[in-house]
Amino acid sequence: MVGRRPLGREFGWLWAAYAVSAYGSGLGFGALPLIAVLVLRAGPAEVSALSAVGPAVGALIAVPLAPWVEFRRKRPVMIAMDLTRFAVMATIPLAYALDRLGFVQLLVISAVVAAAKIAFNAAGGACLKDLVRPDDLLVANARFESTNWSSIAVGPPLGGAAIGLFGPIATVTADALSHLLSALGITAIRGREEAPRPTGRDPVRAGALLDGWRHVMGHRGLRALYLNNMLVSGLIMATEPLLAVLLLRQLGFPPWQYGLAFAAPCVGGLIGSRLARRVVARHGRHRVFRTVGTLRVIWLIGLAFVRPGVVGLVTVIAVELAIIVNMSLYTPVLATYRLEHTPRHLVARTLSAWSIGQQAAIAVCTALAGLLADVTSPRTALTVAGLLILTTPFLLPRHDQTSQHEPEPSRGNP
Repeated sequence: MVGRRPLGREFGWLWAAYAVSAYGSGLGFGALPLIAVLVLRAGPAEVSALSAVGPAVGALIAVPLAPWVEFRRKRPVMIAMDLTRFAVMATIPLAYALDRLGFVQLLVISAVVAAAKIAFNAAGGACLKDLVRPDDLLVANARFESTNWSSIAVGPPLGGAAIGLFGPIATVTADALSHLLSALGITAIRGREEAPRPTGRDPVRAGALLDGWRHVMGHRGLRALYLNNMLVSGLIMATEPLLAVLLLRQLGFPPWQYGLAFAAPCVGGLIGSRLARRVVARHGRHRVFRTVGTLRVIWLIGLAFVRPGVVGLVTVIAVELAIIVNMSLYTPVLATYRLEHTPRHLVARTLSAWSIGQQAAIAVCTALAGLLADVTSPRTALTVAGLLILTTPFLLPRHDQTSQHEPEPSRGNP
């Protein structure tokens, strides 16, 4: 069983830090837009800006952060990013108590949190590669994936209950504290971390900002998977606001059914992530990429056929469940392949480039889908997204470029 394979005490602390942060973010899911609506009486345009512009600006901030992360010890970077998220999010309850909370503050916080998350994840990937054996990377990534989906299944419903009992500031406070606890967990990781060796080139030169993209686009397997991942993530995430309008406004679903439609399928994330190692061992990584990479996208078109009532609710749950099972199986395999085929001196910049590209694709696809929905209808936009995503498997590697480890270049000769 994947869940019983021992990976060591140090990985346990890293996993615990990730888990407490993930569950805190699950509790605080959608907290900033909710505060904007309930506390600041923000309109649709402001809420859309908070959901799209903040993370997009955060992605831009993360671009120059990538070389900075690369050439520093990763655990202190992770702690710094956790403390940054704690500090900026803690200003919300403080400003609320002083009656000084404003929309610009929420926008700035959204951008800073997004940038800190990208930098944290980049440093975390490099840290993971140093903490576990290469043969255990898939097991470790599967555990992170299962934790992520369980936090999404449990966090938002509990967060909704907390908002009902204690008000909209409660969940963002819990989210802030979770980052503080995460930082404490990372400090518990023992063992001396080696400082990155100098490469003989200026790490802050302009070209260093592009080294992550240069590595990805120069590697046939990574390039195909990167382009595929950007489009799949962008098109799937673009359907969320469309589905909210369709279900809540046009089809009259009560809020509890809407929450159930997204929380219940997350159980599939536990199933898929636990199957990942077994499926790869039996069928090979290339077949997982081709088959599961296709299976995770063919269901999205089903959202365009949702109808009112119980049948519509079951349709949404079934479609989301099918997507999540395949996505949670695919994602740890992808994360493992990415780490195996990236030399240590490029891990942080490569992971940053990956996250920035994905965030940009989500922002662009969401904006275009919203514009199309305004001109036509949410159902039409869902149909277009569902049809477009059916083309993404053509971007997956066509030949088995994923079965062997590539030699890792020396750090002094990137």
